[in-house]
Amino acid sequence: MKALWKGTVIAESDATVVVEGNHYFPVSSVNPALLAPSDTHTTCSWKGVASYYDVLVDGQTNKDAAWFYPAPKTDAAHIAGHVAFWRGVSVVP
Repeated sequence: MKALWKGTVIAESDATVVVEGNHYFPVSSVNPALLAPSDTHTTCSWKGVASYYDVLVDGQTNKDAAWFYPAPKTDAAHIAGHVAFWRGVSVVP
């Protein structure tokens, strides 16, 4: 799977984990130069507290377009160390 925004590959892996229709990419498969930490946090009742990244491509920012769970709850432990995308980021085979 590939995560793309503005034609740029942000992440690529054949070992994503699918949860609620979202592909979670291993953090090692994500290009860290294309992410910037965000102050945004949300809470999921069963996964825990999510943190976000802005996606940066060619001087453009896609605010909070990536998220991850730094300390997921027990039922979501399998997505620790993974990042998912939305807000216009295409996830394709």
